[in-house]
Amino acid sequence: MSRSTPLREVHESLGATLTDFAGWLMPLRYGSESAEHNAVRTAAGLFDLSHMGEIFVTGPQAGEALDYALVGHLSALETGRARYTMICAADGGVLDDLIVYRQGDDRFLVVANASNYARVADELAERAEGFDAEVDDQSDAYALVAVQGPRALEILSTLTDADLPALKYYAGVPGTVAGAEAFIARTGYTGEDGFELFVAAADAVPLWQELAKAGDAFGLRPAGLSARDTLRLEAGMPLYGNELNAGLTPFDAGLGRVVKFGKPGDFVGRAALAPLKDVPPRRRLIGLVARGRRVPRHGYPVVLGDGAVVGEVTSGAPSQSVGKPIAMAYVDTDVSDGLAVDIRGSHEPVDVVDLPFYRRSM
Repeated sequence: MSRSTPLREVHESLGATLTDFAGWLMPLRYGSESAEHNAVRTAAGLFDLSHMGEIFVTGPQAGEALDYALVGHLSALETGRARYTMICAADGGVLDDLIVYRQGDDRFLVVANASNYARVADELAERAEGFDAEVDDQSDAYALVAVQGPRALEILSTLTDADLPALKYYAGVPGTVAGAEAFIARTGYTGEDGFELFVAAADAVPLWQELAKAGDAFGLRPAGLSARDTLRLEAGMPLYGNELNAGLTPFDAGLGRVVKFGKPGDFVGRAALAPLKDVPPRRRLIGLVARGRRVPRHGYPVVLGDGAVVGEVTSGAPSQSVGKPIAMAYVDTDVSDGLAVDIRGSHEPVDVVDLPFYRRSM
């Protein structure tokens, strides 16, 4: 039985196509997913992200507990700032990728993916033992609504007196939005400027309605999971279960920079990860652009001209911004050109490109 976010009835009233995602009934699209994608690139999109997990770590040693539990140096994070990081198993495999916000000297908000947050909460609680810190999974109490796109600042500014222009990327501040108490974060998963609003679940519907009303004149559209996926793919952002999983380390994903060996003390996974930091991985994550119109999809083999399989597509979709199908794939480190994707028995040629596929103008 899929769970519903506080905004389910709103999505149904808007004619959304609902689908199960990580055990949640979520809007896939409201109409045209390409129109929703383009709205985020040119104006703004409104997203329900209430399936994500909100886990608080508090106490005098909250930072030290997170330093031990995660690969990042979270105790060094300034209050009001956020950091992308990961929680790894003892063997170095990625259990989830996270964003951690420091909300005070002794208070951190850990945001986990919908499919993993129960496990993340359990792991954090176990790893915090021995530290003067408490772990509290408050995911059910929160809704998360995002406004993403080049006009997000203008839209949100009409509903809050928070100093949004002064809010840096990967930073957050408490404030009031449309009368609701919120934690306002300048973060997102689309490759555009934007904000994520953490509010009490009971405030989700009126907040959504006020944002939709305020954004109407700016071209804001509700956007579903399909648009969110193509947006993050163009931005080269990994998706857990596709580019990241427990069988891969941060170094496999080209994200070894998030592993902070210089922080004081030990951390879970350190012994397994340390030997990998100066060793090229067997496979590397690359960007592919199709020369034809057929779309490389998740799980399709990447092959050489002789048909030898040298990799696998992790994510793929038509790209509105590039104008051609694009994909991310893991391939053997020693191959770089002459590649094709096996699409139902047909070897479709692709070009290797640097990630990301799309970068917004600042």
